[in-house]
Amino acid sequence: MIRLPSPAGGASVDAERTTAIGPPFMPNDHHDVHRRELPPLPALASFLAAVETSSFSRAAKRMALTQSAISRQIALLEDWLGVPLFERRGRRVTPTPAALAYAEAVGPAVEKLRSATRRLLTPVADRALTIATLPSFGMRWLAPRLPGLTARHPELLVNFAARSYPFDFAEERFDAAIHFGLPDWAGADHALLFHEDVVAVCSPDWLARNPVATPGDLLAHPLLSLEARPDAWGRWFAAAGLADAAIGEGPVYEHFLMLAHAAAAGMGVALIPSFLIRPELESGALVTPLDVTLSASEAYYLVWPRSSSHSPLFDRFRQWLLEEAGAEA
Repeated sequence: MIRLPSPAGGASVDAERTTAIGPPFMPNDHHDVHRRELPPLPALASFLAAVETSSFSRAAKRMALTQSAISRQIALLEDWLGVPLFERRGRRVTPTPAALAYAEAVGPAVEKLRSATRRLLTPVADRALTIATLPSFGMRWLAPRLPGLTARHPELLVNFAARSYPFDFAEERFDAAIHFGLPDWAGADHALLFHEDVVAVCSPDWLARNPVATPGDLLAHPLLSLEARPDAWGRWFAAAGLADAAIGEGPVYEHFLMLAHAAAAGMGVALIPSFLIRPELESGALVTPLDVTLSASEAYYLVWPRSSSHSPLFDRFRQWLLEEAGAEA
């Protein structure tokens, strides 16, 4: 203990004095390592843009920065990593092999970070789309592809509802719809998805009991129809060379998949777009008794109200759908 004089020069006061023992303060090694493993995000984003565009100036335009700002960010990252990332020859820059490998490794992680941030900052109502789709198209073609949409655009929330006929966008709360026919939806813009090939199908057991050699042989058997396409069989027989065929009445179904199940159960022969029944054709549950295909000017379209403004979310969905449809065509 040492005795200190009173500040006023009066009685002294006692005070404890402790002596520090051991080495000076050092930062927590564990935390320091973790800080060292995470580079500055702005510098990392500038680096990725420069690698993707192979240009500091184009990277600056993408990032809405000046070229000198991009250069400073990349120099900061190079200093932080202790590794040169670009070879500089005058105004030309070329990523080093180490830079290319690093960009390939960290690029997906940065994109996931961007997507997660967009989801957090965007209210659910502002990132949701509502699409009307033809029932069988939605179940058989669209639904299996939706995981790919989620993987590509996790910020999108897309709701679907079944609609078999055109409607007025002004009266229905839909952002878009899947339409089959001609590009004639009133008040809507159209984007072509693809055309279809329609084939006559039946179950193999039905065909074994009812041999079919020519298109005319089908006239003596039940012909299953879709409610929305009452003229389909007439057009199919015309394509087969029997334009004046006397077609009898047969069972009518509301959806293609109902039609497919009826044909597979042995109810008769049905006309169905081949892309909707690939699993049944591949498994042998349905067979084509004749090599006649009906192709027409009608097609599948994505339609959306002409008067609406395009949201970035809808543009992403439309681009994805058109790419998927292009792979189908």
